[in-house]
Amino acid sequence: MKSGQLKTGLIGNPLGHSWSPRIHAELGDYEYTLMPMEEEAVAPFLEKREFDAINVTIPYKKTVMPYLDTISDEARRIGSVNTVVKDGEGLLHGYNTDYAGFSYMLDRKGIRLDGRKVVILGSGGASVTAQCVARDRGARQVVVISRSGEDNYSNLERHRDADVLVNTTPVGMFPKNGESPVSLDSFPALSAMVDMIYNPARTALILDAEDRGIPCTSGLPMLVAQAVRASELFTGNRIPAEKTEEVIASVSRSMRNIILIGMPGCGKSTLGRLLSERLDRPLVDLDTEIVRSAEKSIPDIFREDGEDAFRELETAVLRAFSKQSSLVLATGGGAVIRPENRRLFRENGTTVLLMRALGELDKDGRPLSQAHTAEELWNARKSFYLSAADITVESAPTPEETLARTLAALGE
Repeated sequence: MKSGQLKTGLIGNPLGHSWSPRIHAELGDYEYTLMPMEEEAVAPFLEKREFDAINVTIPYKKTVMPYLDTISDEARRIGSVNTVVKDGEGLLHGYNTDYAGFSYMLDRKGIRLDGRKVVILGSGGASVTAQCVARDRGARQVVVISRSGEDNYSNLERHRDADVLVNTTPVGMFPKNGESPVSLDSFPALSAMVDMIYNPARTALILDAEDRGIPCTSGLPMLVAQAVRASELFTGNRIPAEKTEEVIASVSRSMRNIILIGMPGCGKSTLGRLLSERLDRPLVDLDTEIVRSAEKSIPDIFREDGEDAFRELETAVLRAFSKQSSLVLATGGGAVIRPENRRLFRENGTTVLLMRALGELDKDGRPLSQAHTAEELWNARKSFYLSAADITVESAPTPEETLARTLAALGE
């Protein structure tokens, strides 16, 4: 059967917003459908076998196993199946491609487990996958931290010598951005940190690891790599690592917000509107949202409540929108001042610094621009702008040329 004729998809409940169709569309020419279903529908669905291959997600990774004709070694040892393939004779074969996905994620970041103490947060299905891979890779010791087990969150001091920390819990996952299951202060000897969460792009654990210079990775490479292995099983065609990396980069770009920073009056709002139109992404103008929230203009906020109140409101609005994905977010000129804001930029965004000659900046309706010279503001904020920026774009003579420069810098 040609791959374009294959009937594949994903079963689970609930499915909500899944990236699987998008990922599989880049991997192969076959139909891939989201199929949410109640538990009582799973057995009849498998018995009818009116599909060529499926992925399985929560809560049916164990449910499907009694209905399969064969189960791979990895899936049997992990105790769950996330991929089912029907062969030419109608037999159903079960696999766990999370094993391959987790392994790929470690390898691409150069994280070794052999001879090392691996501490795994959580005891669910994702934890079992991590445990299986860690033992297969020769970990010296594998410790599972659970809420009520012998090793739990009240006695983490036992494991201050951990070499690698793996988070398999949902703590810190959207929409609970910013939460963390543990403090990395509890693990001073870490050589690597792995978080299986992929939304947001950087959890609190990832941000803390980066701040400490600890090699780390989010779960996005695992999400894509397990889909790659599933696609290979669907079609029988090998997918090269170069394609896997291409899809990881593509999905990452799609998920992340584009956050525009820069001096007041440099053209962030105009560039944001053009990016929104070109990339078909929602535009959020932070100052507009602050005005909507406060029900008064920004000059009135400064005059009546003061700059500190404005900055508090700015952070609150930024926190709400930075949780979302695939936005264009144009910030105010002073949003970079607060360290908590710069951390929010990193959480789920690619930050673009728009540069314009100081003498060309628009001052209308900007209280601080009218109270200070452009040079004074730039000197006070320069280090914040430069440290926050992932990309720097010089403003061009026309907005369209600035847009072209920005798209090129973003790889769009």
